[in-house]
Amino acid sequence: MNVSLYIAKRYLRSKSSNNAINIISIIAVIGIILGAASLFIVLSGFAGLKDFTLQFSTIVDPDLKAETTVGKSFFITDEDLNKLNHLEAVAEFSKVIEERVIVASNDKNYLATIKGVDAHFKNVVAIDSVISQGSWLEQNTNQIVVGWGISNNLSFGVLNYAKPINLYVPKPGTGQITSAKNAFNSVNAVNVGVFDINETLNDTYVFTSINLAQNLLNYKPNQVSSIEFKLNPDANELQAKEAIQTVLGDRVIIKNRAQLNDALYKMLNTENLAVYLIFTLVLIIALFNVIGSIIMMILDKKKSLNTLFNLGATIIDIRKIFFLQGTLMSVLGGLVGLGLALIILVLQKTFDLVMITPSLAYPVTIKTENFFIVFITISVLGILASKIASARITKALVQTQ
Repeated sequence: MNVSLYIAKRYLRSKSSNNAINIISIIAVIGIILGAASLFIVLSGFAGLKDFTLQFSTIVDPDLKAETTVGKSFFITDEDLNKLNHLEAVAEFSKVIEERVIVASNDKNYLATIKGVDAHFKNVVAIDSVISQGSWLEQNTNQIVVGWGISNNLSFGVLNYAKPINLYVPKPGTGQITSAKNAFNSVNAVNVGVFDINETLNDTYVFTSINLAQNLLNYKPNQVSSIEFKLNPDANELQAKEAIQTVLGDRVIIKNRAQLNDALYKMLNTENLAVYLIFTLVLIIALFNVIGSIIMMILDKKKSLNTLFNLGATIIDIRKIFFLQGTLMSVLGGLVGLGLALIILVLQKTFDLVMITPSLAYPVTIKTENFFIVFITISVLGILASKIASARITKALVQTQ
């Protein structure tokens, strides 16, 4: 039997004759429980917010996107398209043309991004699911679908023929501009739908058919800005990227969803790290109570330690007793805290205890990795605190009556 562990368990369960020490020990345990629970709840809350935020942007983000490495566009041949169609990992792909345009209606102008897409686009991303008014556009027409922000800023709705809409883009070329007519390509458009995703996208995009975009920008039939891909459910993303890169070559760079939203992912990950560090600091402060509790216990058990020393226990053995006691206090308190946090999170997911708006509950996501992060953090800090406290035991201390 491990004598140090046996005595550590006894000290952990038993009450001290000094009531102040019992109170300090209870405060230390409560601090560990609440610290572990708080850290896990906050990490789960931020994970929920991250998933909630990304679900909107990923609605219009493909699994993979091939973007040009030079300039604004690249050319794709029929042979390339045929090879892409035969890739096992690719379920669908859509040719896309993007460019900044001026949307004008009733003497109001708005700078937006036109996104010309082909008939496969709605199979690549779930664009139909975010159209709040009207319907999706048809190919080979002058129809457009705009974000709610653009519709609101220019004060036009769906199929509002009383308010004509014009799209303008500067003509390429050099030399002096002699008239506005010669400076811009323009096309009349009809808005057939309004989408609602998030504020940024609502204020940015105008969807139209790829033919209209080609005519507006003077693009050739095989000239595109990018190609967006939807992968098969069982496809390996890395292998799919390599296969697409092999077909399209060095003229494009292949990006996944995280790379397409690089700034957003970095911001969310930075916030998550900052919150973790702040609450870890709170845990460190709480674990000072563990150090104080163990030191007080050492002083209270000085006579017993003297007896153990006289019976042959070494200083290392006696230090080990209080090291194990502090470690057990930290680990068990952390597990209780995690259990309490799990109950609270399940109740939140089931009964919507905390609401952001009257119709939207605060999102939480329970992740196994966060569970282990909190458990390892509390365990490591508890071990360090126990090591610091147990190091106070010296030969002179245990020999003093």
